[in-house]
Amino acid sequence: MQKLVTIQSRAIPLPAENIDTDQIIPARFLKSIDRKGFGNNLFRDWRFNVHTGEPNQEFVLNDSGFSGEILVAGNNFGCGSSREHAAWALTDYGFKVIVSSYFADIFKGNALNNGLLPVKVSEDFLKVILDGITQDPELEIKVDVEQQSITFNDRTEHFELDSYKKICLLNGYDDIDFLISRKQAIQEFELKTQKVYER
Repeated sequence: MQKLVTIQSRAIPLPAENIDTDQIIPARFLKSIDRKGFGNNLFRDWRFNVHTGEPNQEFVLNDSGFSGEILVAGNNFGCGSSREHAAWALTDYGFKVIVSSYFADIFKGNALNNGLLPVKVSEDFLKVILDGITQDPELEIKVDVEQQSITFNDRTEHFELDSYKKICLLNGYDDIDFLISRKQAIQEFELKTQKVYER
């Protein structure tokens, strides 16, 4: 996975609340176990007309005025079924950070396991960010993983992040990579344990 240390980027506002995983990636596109290609169908039924397949020009991802590696969404993002494909679709599209005032627990875990950082902020700060980037799409958000902070327009909040997942994000590790990085310590522990049993 790609290392996430500091992300400074413009952002895309999606203020809808209760965005569930079926809206993020509809069930009919879950036929592949390869993580690549899901970004093409991210928010498919919002981005495209269901009947004609034409882009919905009113949807923010089709608005060329907005861009960036950060998605700022309304409260309760990622609710619904526990499909990991939702995180795959968001990362494949190019997002590195999702900002909301609340994340569904299973989505949060899936996101972190796939190198996507869910940043939970207060409802007040979320409104400030959404209003700000909607009015001026060129404004940037800075997310510091080491400091666990998010800054927008000189205002900063800190967010919670599991210490193990923080190590993984900063180093670009998945669970296997993390174990490999601890190979020497594991071998030393096994050797020490073996000596104890041989006594």
